[in-house]
Amino acid sequence: MALHFDRSEYADRLARLTTKMAEEKLDAILLFAQESMYWLTGYDTFGYCFFQTLVVKADGSMTLLTRSADLRQARQTSIIENIVVWVDRVNADPTLDLKNLLSELDLLGAKIGVEYDTHGMTGRIARLLDNQLTNFGQLSDASYLVSRLRLVKSAAEIAHVQRAAELADDALDAALPLIKAGGDEADILAAMQGAVFSGGGDYPANEFIVGSGEDALLCRYKAGRRKLDATDQLTLEWAGTAAHYHVAMMRTALVGEPSPRHKELYKACLETIRAIEEVLSPGHTFGDVFDTHARILDERGLSRHRLNACGYSLGARFSPSWMEHQMFHFGNPQEILPGMTLFVHMIIMDSDSGAAMTLGQTYLTTEGAPQPLSRHGLDLIQG
Repeated sequence: MALHFDRSEYADRLARLTTKMAEEKLDAILLFAQESMYWLTGYDTFGYCFFQTLVVKADGSMTLLTRSADLRQARQTSIIENIVVWVDRVNADPTLDLKNLLSELDLLGAKIGVEYDTHGMTGRIARLLDNQLTNFGQLSDASYLVSRLRLVKSAAEIAHVQRAAELADDALDAALPLIKAGGDEADILAAMQGAVFSGGGDYPANEFIVGSGEDALLCRYKAGRRKLDATDQLTLEWAGTAAHYHVAMMRTALVGEPSPRHKELYKACLETIRAIEEVLSPGHTFGDVFDTHARILDERGLSRHRLNACGYSLGARFSPSWMEHQMFHFGNPQEILPGMTLFVHMIIMDSDSGAAMTLGQTYLTTEGAPQPLSRHGLDLIQG
């Protein structure tokens, strides 16, 4: 089987999950998040765009309910032994198959947690599920139970993270010679993604951001490529990905002579990220990180141009986003613990002047100061 971890690693994860389930008094949990299934069993698929769920009972037994197309996928990529297939058909309601399966698993009247907040759970499926299981058992929202367990990475996970970091650096190395007047966004994007693939990496969980000119102020991927002018700005956000583990980076590169506004914004970004490094350690919270970001940028009159978040936890993720639930935003009480992989980004989009500036990298938290995972520094990139 194509497992990325030893079976002992999966056994430890299952033990942590069942311990948490016992604390929450759950008899079972229905996992719909693909990253939860992958973390717990190795199951690797994009079949979560259809109905599937992994039923985990308090005793540690696991049963996957999925489509026939993913039967072999589960057998070849995971440690799951019990796989049940629901049949595609007109007006199919796989939640009825799930209800019957739960009955067979002796879970009638049980307290069952459900991962609702995931891209593997559509609104339609949620309504069908709640309808089928009304009066069957006691349902509760357990959307963040596994995601919290995944926050702190094991040594084996960190090895994949470090490889992902190398691939992210390789992608930047491939882009740098192409960032110049006349450089084509298409060539830059192809070189960056190609470097990850050539290094044995995976597709990222969302598209790379590549935008120049006025599109440098966008925080999302958009279709369409352009060539760089003699004086230009190019915003890039990308990630190295290994075994689905992501390490993200972000930069706004300048072509030609930087404007005074660009220099001012870059200085603010660098000063802020350096200050965040002082609180990105145990004894602080995710909210503390955001407060540092907001305080410094607001003092410089940039409150209208900054975002309401400045980063998030990273890990093994699937489309459509490499972002974990846990983000650096106001009031987030999540404690920073050793062994987290956290992406910190400064994003300033000044629509008044048309100037963009971003600066971001991923850190591994330790008992003390955070460890940047990139071999690249935070100098302003000029082509």
